Amino acid sequence: MSLDALKKAARAAAFARRRQAFETRRPGQAGKLSEVLAGYRGVPLAGYMPIRTEISPVAAMEEASAHGPVGVPVIEAAGMPLKFALWEPGCTLVDGPFGARIPERPEFFEPELLIVPLVAFSREGGRLGYGGGFYDRTLERLRAKRPTLAIGFAFGAQEDGALPLEDTDQPLDLIVTEDAVIQP
Repeated sequence: MSLDALKKAARAAAFARRRQAFETRRPGQAGKLSEVLAGYRGVPLAGYMPIRTEISPVAAMEEASAHGPVGVPVIEAAGMPLKFALWEPGCTLVDGPFGARIPERPEFFEPELLIVPLVAFSREGGRLGYGGGFYDRTLERLRAKRPTLAIGFAFGAQEDGALPLEDTDQPLDLIVTEDAVIQP
């Protein structure tokens, strides 16, 4: 089976597990993420506005915004790294590409910490995304400039010990679920 076929199968299985976790989620799903972010107060960070059945980091982002800049990703074009627009609770959002909400009047900045959405993860720091390579390109670019921490945020059900990965896949430095903090 080709790597593309392996990734497609892994994504399909992970989406099913994520959907089930989303449908049975409990309140406070970002509690562990808030605990982790408390150790990085003031560090410029980027979260994301959840789409479909993604776990929501918004409560943790709201808490972090009291201590430093917080942003969300903006997709400019296929094949390009992400840019990050400053975000604050209650700001006016509009639909961006791929259904992600972005600030109406984006002011761009570079984060040093990224809360990364994902489809599946491994305990070793592997990440399977949607297949566009946006976060891999972005992390590679940011890490070439300075240390950049990538925190994968997911439901525990999204764990997969046999992810099909490539050399270009950027590793996660930490994985946070609704119940655990996993150090690769």
